[in-house]
Amino acid sequence: MQQYEIAVLYHPDLEIDLEKATSRVEKIFTDNGGSVKNVDNWGKRKLAYAINKNEHAIYVFYTVELPAENVIKVEAVLNITDEVIRFLITKPDLKAIAKAEAQKAEKARKAAERGEAADSTEETEK
Repeated sequence: MQQYEIAVLYHPDLEIDLEKATSRVEKIFTDNGGSVKNVDNWGKRKLAYAINKNEHAIYVFYTVELPAENVIKVEAVLNITDEVIRFLITKPDLKAIAKAEAQKAEKARKAAERGEAADSTEETEK
């Protein structure tokens, strides 16, 4: 099973009843042997350009584990799903993500050390 990030742009009229559309898309993933690990709903946003005369879309990002051979099937089903106006399936670079998190932790550790050093100098000045 491979991990994929899937960005789905839903029709803006679904803002009120988005739950039905998201459950339908999640069912597409599970029917193809996948499992949804994370869902990040960004809400209604303005598009860079109009798609099917729509100026806005509802952005939802999924982290999904899918067998590699079923990605094409998921793409085919998403293409004909009425609620979805655009989608993008990418494979994240897990090594780069781990490296970025390590650098972030190192930066936080150094900032904490500087903060402690600043606190100790303030106490000695008093």
